[in-house]
Amino acid sequence: MTPPVATAASLPPDVRPLYVDLDGTLTPGDTLYESALLFVRRNPLNLLRLLGWLLHGKAALKQRLASAVRPDAARLPYHELFLSFLRDEHARGRPLVLASAADARIVREVAEHLNVFDDCLGTNAQADGINLSRANKRAAINAHARARGHEAWAYAGNSRDDLEVWSGATEAIAVNAPDSLVSALQRTHPQARVFAREPLRLATVLRAIRLRQWSKNGLLFVPLLAAHSLDPRLWGMVLLAFVAFGLCASATYLVNDLLDLPNDRVHRIKRHRPLAAGTLGIPAAIALSAAMLALAFVLAFMASAGFAAVLLAYTATTLAYSLALKRMALIDVLVLSGLYTLRLGAGAVASGVDLSNWLLAISIFLFLSLALVKRCAELEELDNEDPSQAPGRGYHPRDLASLRTMGMASGFLAVMVLTLYIDSQNSLKLYAEPDLLWCAAPVLLLWVMRIWLKTGRRELQGEDPLQFALRDPFSWGTLLAMAAIGLVATTGI
Repeated sequence: MTPPVATAASLPPDVRPLYVDLDGTLTPGDTLYESALLFVRRNPLNLLRLLGWLLHGKAALKQRLASAVRPDAARLPYHELFLSFLRDEHARGRPLVLASAADARIVREVAEHLNVFDDCLGTNAQADGINLSRANKRAAINAHARARGHEAWAYAGNSRDDLEVWSGATEAIAVNAPDSLVSALQRTHPQARVFAREPLRLATVLRAIRLRQWSKNGLLFVPLLAAHSLDPRLWGMVLLAFVAFGLCASATYLVNDLLDLPNDRVHRIKRHRPLAAGTLGIPAAIALSAAMLALAFVLAFMASAGFAAVLLAYTATTLAYSLALKRMALIDVLVLSGLYTLRLGAGAVASGVDLSNWLLAISIFLFLSLALVKRCAELEELDNEDPSQAPGRGYHPRDLASLRTMGMASGFLAVMVLTLYIDSQNSLKLYAEPDLLWCAAPVLLLWVMRIWLKTGRRELQGEDPLQFALRDPFSWGTLLAMAAIGLVATTGI
């Protein structure tokens, strides 16, 4: 097994030792899944290597994967109530041993980080090739306890695999276990202590798929509005496209969060996301993402093959962004602005209306400005004296001034394109009084200047600028003012 974290001979012989499982018990997640995600994030083709390693057995897979990548023990989520219990037991002198089927190196690093365990046991494929779970774990614990003069021992676990381990324990603790497993355990250990499982709530799932972000997909309706179309059939088609786009976006948000777990866990706000906090498991997130993506494309083809092609382009670009592009300075904000603009194109394809080049130009500059707002808000949270790179990004705090200049210039360019549009042939055809659109220019200009002012004052607190706008009364007033100006210019009233 693994080398001891502390001297085993120092363990008190008169106290029944407690052996503690890692995956699903001490941490709500699974370090094997965490390692696999880190490996795939490094290179998507590594997924094929994982499948090849699995052919050699689970123990060999864990050994090879741990040799390549290991999750940072300091960034893993832990079951805080149970960890507090372990600290109390450690303080009163009870021997604690971390016993897990995870690779021995991961187990040792977690034990060293938490500093409450006297020893650790883990899968060591190089030594014996045995995956330390079920009967193998029970045998290893028995041997470990007897070697230290203990005939009786306690075990804390969470899964059905642990039933075989509990069968050899004189004391049982269930942590984060389903009710059915707790019932089965209590038939053999009526006095089993239970640390209740946090149920997966609908609100948690909705937070994980970022349902609030569906508001961005309202951009699909903009081409219809710009074309002044009131055809209910076209609006119904775009509504179908809206749902498909929302499902697809939510699926890719889950993929992004899976790949960005280490960085999210050290972020002041993102560490509360369900995946980062461990309230939503990795397998459940993968299954949910796959189901939503499949449903999205079923709906997309119902809308039109052209729309499905646009949605495929969006999916591919978003996945590329999550895997690599988000860490490339300047490329990331161009991609973000392009993804917003792509929503306009998707709406035009779904409705069959022509997308104005003027609208495209305004949106590219405006959304580039908002993407830079997001990056500046993130950098504002960092210590300006810290020269280190922002976690998961390609920027340094000293880039803030340059990014702010680019962002404000992009916002002003969007307003300039709007003013040039007023005298174009397009506006003369669509509006009875196009000159009234001049009133929209200072309104939009004020909104752009205000959001940049708030970014500099750190009032966005790293929040997405569009999400900020949705809860900002001034932004709603700006939208209503722009709509009123457009209506009056259209009707001439």
